[in-house]
Amino acid sequence: MPEAIVITPVKDSLETTKMTIQAITKASGNFEYIIFNDFSEEETTAFLEKATTEYGINLINLSEVTSNPSPNYKLVLQLAQQKSVEKNCPLIIIESDVIINDNTISSLIALHKIYPDSGLIGAITIDRHGKYNFPYLFEKKKSNETKVTNHSLSFCCTLISVDFLKQFDFKELSKNKDWFDVYISRKSRKLGFRNYIAKGLEVLHLPHSSRPWKQLKYTNPVLYYFRKYFYRKDRI
Repeated sequence: MPEAIVITPVKDSLETTKMTIQAITKASGNFEYIIFNDFSEEETTAFLEKATTEYGINLINLSEVTSNPSPNYKLVLQLAQQKSVEKNCPLIIIESDVIINDNTISSLIALHKIYPDSGLIGAITIDRHGKYNFPYLFEKKKSNETKVTNHSLSFCCTLISVDFLKQFDFKELSKNKDWFDVYISRKSRKLGFRNYIAKGLEVLHLPHSSRPWKQLKYTNPVLYYFRKYFYRKDRI
């Protein structure tokens, strides 16, 4: 039996997706790896199909499960939760713009055992220069500590404990939202769990690679928020 279910939701961003998958398949730890292909373009889908043989990973093409257009993060979370509860092990989400280290997964599994009161445990994200970056810019001081946080954890590289998964059914997540990390972080605390940020586990984050229009948030915020609200995109 695996000690964790590891998933990567994929929506194109082929170059970062390749790096993410290569890093995960080389990582240490006893885990089952599943990729959810959320209506990627033909080139990305072809790569993922080939990767199932080359790397021995599991691939779920959401086009075979639903006709709902991307993003289908709620469905991904529901399917992943079901698998984790069946296997009685935590869920680790590693997104397709994150490159982990060899010990990232095994270390998250170890922290899950050390902190039985945890709801979520997030590895901290850094840029190519080693500085903390989005979404953990609120952490100003470098350290190796694992600390309780009341800030919402992103799902860039985050473990969701099996105890929390058994208490909160992801079928209750809103159908009017696209992303759920903020809501699930708050729900974890509301149910009495603690959320931890592992500053000793640094992972490289290349933000919004699968949805480049979101870079407008930093380069042209007026246009970003216009698209966000007028086209009902990026609902958190």
